[in-house]
Amino acid sequence: MSSIRIVRPRKFLLASAALTSFAALDLPAALAQQAREPLPPVEVSPAQSRKQAKPAGREVQSTRRAAARRPAAAAAMPKPVVPATAPPTPLNSNAVAESASRLGLTVRETPATVEVISAETMREQGYRTVSDVAQGAVGVTAGDNPAEPSAFSMRGFTNSQINTLYNGIKIGPQNMTSRIMDTANLEAVEFLKGPASLISGEGAAGGAINFVTKQPHTGAIRNEADFSWDSLNSFRAHYGSGGSTNVQGLDYRFDISRSALNGFADDTNTKMLDMSGQLNYRISDSLKIWGAIEYREDRSKAYWGAPLVPIAFSGSHATTGIVSGNYFNRTDLGAVTIDDRTFNTNYNVLDNRNVAQEVWLRGGFELKLAPDLTLKSQAYGYGAERTWFNNEIEAFDSTNNQVYRERFYVAHSQRLVGNITDLIWDADIAGFDNRLVTTLSSSYLDFVRPGAANFPNDYVSLVDPDRGFYGLLTTKQQTARIDNEALSFEDRLKLTRTFALIGGLRVEHIGLDRNSTDTAGLVNAGFPFAKDWAPVTGRIGYTWEVVPGLTFFSQYATGADVSANTSFLLLPTQPLDLTTSRTYETGVKHLFWDNRAEWSFSAYDIVRKNVYAAAGGMALNIAGRQESKGIELAASVRPIDPLRLWGNIAYVDARYADYNFVGGSFSGNTPPNVPRIVANAGASYRFFTPWPVELGITGRHVGDRYNTDANVVTMKAYTVADVYAFVDIPKTVFNAVDQARLTFRVRNITDKRYAVWGDPFYPDQILLGAPRTYELSAAFKW
Repeated sequence: MSSIRIVRPRKFLLASAALTSFAALDLPAALAQQAREPLPPVEVSPAQSRKQAKPAGREVQSTRRAAARRPAAAAAMPKPVVPATAPPTPLNSNAVAESASRLGLTVRETPATVEVISAETMREQGYRTVSDVAQGAVGVTAGDNPAEPSAFSMRGFTNSQINTLYNGIKIGPQNMTSRIMDTANLEAVEFLKGPASLISGEGAAGGAINFVTKQPHTGAIRNEADFSWDSLNSFRAHYGSGGSTNVQGLDYRFDISRSALNGFADDTNTKMLDMSGQLNYRISDSLKIWGAIEYREDRSKAYWGAPLVPIAFSGSHATTGIVSGNYFNRTDLGAVTIDDRTFNTNYNVLDNRNVAQEVWLRGGFELKLAPDLTLKSQAYGYGAERTWFNNEIEAFDSTNNQVYRERFYVAHSQRLVGNITDLIWDADIAGFDNRLVTTLSSSYLDFVRPGAANFPNDYVSLVDPDRGFYGLLTTKQQTARIDNEALSFEDRLKLTRTFALIGGLRVEHIGLDRNSTDTAGLVNAGFPFAKDWAPVTGRIGYTWEVVPGLTFFSQYATGADVSANTSFLLLPTQPLDLTTSRTYETGVKHLFWDNRAEWSFSAYDIVRKNVYAAAGGMALNIAGRQESKGIELAASVRPIDPLRLWGNIAYVDARYADYNFVGGSFSGNTPPNVPRIVANAGASYRFFTPWPVELGITGRHVGDRYNTDANVVTMKAYTVADVYAFVDIPKTVFNAVDQARLTFRVRNITDKRYAVWGDPFYPDQILLGAPRTYELSAAFKW
């Protein structure tokens, strides 16, 4: 496989669409019509459009600093979509999962565990950021450490072992490129569990999470506006509009949102601005062109956590139920706790800043070449400027009973361009319905990373610290260019009306060119250097609808990534090999009781080999293997019209194996931020009065987790609950709007203090969850 080589992308970007077009012209002009219950027909519509599927036939029922923020190649995946005719189901399994398949399959038709959380669910559950959305998904946890915001844990894997996608496009590893994102401009968030390299490329050992922006629709113009305020003096505002214009065939969507979310720690906040727009123009029944633009900005005054403190020092201020264990790093702290005097303390310097500005440009066309042949192509460009300027380390020193602080600065200047072209072919093969999608994709990533060459430090008191300022800054620079090209095939063959085989293969090329200079601008020893990889990954599975609405599935899938995306961490003399992963998964999905109830179950076994793990500073350990086995169960039911009940639970046993290094072994240890049990549950009841009122409660339990590979400090299990009430105001009150809703929400109603996340590159401190807050919001549609 290492001998596979694909053309460099600057030529490939221009050639990919032409090559696919040539292949299309070489196919027979007239293809056989599908004879028995084919996949829903491909509709010419914008790539990444969020749709509900139209069922057919029986299917109607059916390294401390440098490790963070590192670049990698990107991949995109536009896919066929289908008419929006089927109503949502209790678990939203009628949704087409764009990050799970290019075949236009619904969640129920996909031989994998897929979860799609819609904009309506985000609004009802009060999910303000994508990290909030993840907390409600099955078996997913999230943390917003400022070094790696919007970090996720899923099926025993974390951070860059999970691909994060934006409208199906990967911009790089999560731990370098992700930012806190408001949900106001999003139409859906998709979760695909397990290795997913076939769809989203290298890096998807634990799965993929796709953020889908709101899309144009054909029909009357619809507008919406949302406002909220909470007891921390946070506010959010959003306006959106979309529909058909006076120009025949031209549809639009525009959204703008602004938010300022204040933290519970002193002088911390995140301010976000997001503007997105898209135009779809249907030139004819067979051709549509589209273009989209988005600008995002976030500016934060960052909270880096509360330091671990010796119980012996804290005395009566020591807390229980947040952390436990014995800790030794800079000094021996013995048994540790979180001191209750530090709950709201911000140890960051006064002139700290976390800033990111991002611009997206996307556009393409979809052309129906023949009744059963569709060509789709999109080009995209992305640019980002990011800056971290903070005190990032706050470690209690038992020799002087003070907090040691250390500064860090890094910036990114990122440019990404790419193209993805799909050819979708519906055919009849020996009397069996078949859909084949052939995809050519390429991207070119240019990444410039100025960073700190010195790290100013000082000591401050644990209580009421003198925060001071950053001080002297000396910088050096690293650069990377990453080329990525891929050819993939995905196919669905229906052997009977109820049994389908689904599989695919992806051949990918990754080329890395790196350079590094010192503070004087001189090239460091061993630089520049270049490396290449050519992973081959795929999936094979089946779906079997035993009775209407009851579908069994199984799959075998593989993934690959470049040594935990360590392109900025490993030195030229160190090995930089492919990390590979595979999964076996089986399960069942059941929609029944006239679409009033739905449940799903899955069991999986994942192994990831040749794993690299951080050993601090610029060093890495080779952890050998990472093994993960678990089960997931989700259910939702509406027994009577006013009442809705839902819940999910996930169990995972994740372990390192063959993780040996000079001086010890972590074999048998659990990876950081991986709880064994995660459970969510909720209930709501609607009173159909002249002014309808709904009351609801949601609860979440997260089991014990560790903050490092050493497993010496435990972040204790916690259970939190939110309650809400909303009232729908009749149109007769506000004649100008069709729908108006006022909502009152209490988050963390018991005011639980708990550890939400631990960054293994900052093991001396723990991020705490927010205390009880109150929120009032209003939403209007017209």
